[in-house]
Amino acid sequence: MVGVAATALCLFLMLSAQATRPDGRPTPSSYPVPRWITLKANEVHARKGPGLDHEILWTYRVAGLPVQVVAETFEWRKICDPEGSLVWVHRSTTSGRRTVLNTGDAAIEVRTGRRDDAGVRARLSPHALVPITDCEDGWCEVRSGRVRGWVREAAVFGTQSEPLCEASRPAGPAPGRR
Repeated sequence: MVGVAATALCLFLMLSAQATRPDGRPTPSSYPVPRWITLKANEVHARKGPGLDHEILWTYRVAGLPVQVVAETFEWRKICDPEGSLVWVHRSTTSGRRTVLNTGDAAIEVRTGRRDDAGVRARLSPHALVPITDCEDGWCEVRSGRVRGWVREAAVFGTQSEPLCEASRPAGPAPGRR
């Protein structure tokens, strides 16, 4: 009896620890949705739906591009890109490594500490990608080569916790873009 109760308790704890979708259902990958990932390759097909039989809308040509998973199947990820476009990509073309992107037209200062008055160690050029290791208190630690520092979390794309695209929207360019 004790063994059955212990097994039932373990099963309950495992199921309750699974990641869930915004509607409360568990995710196929067991990771939370939304979440941040990067494109792994220099050539990733953006599809209209989750499957090889769906039309290729365009091809991403930027390895390391941060994208937000807003929905998923076991093999496919519905992602929101920096322009607000929503497409499906195969899970094998993505990585759990984290990067951020300077989507602005001005450089972002990389500081020596998590303060606006900390020294400037480097500048993140417009449209530049850089790996991040952690975010806390509104700042993200970035590393590139031997340079390590902090950028304001709100200044870069790839850290937002809320969904940036509506998962129920059909795949395609961002509204207003063609």
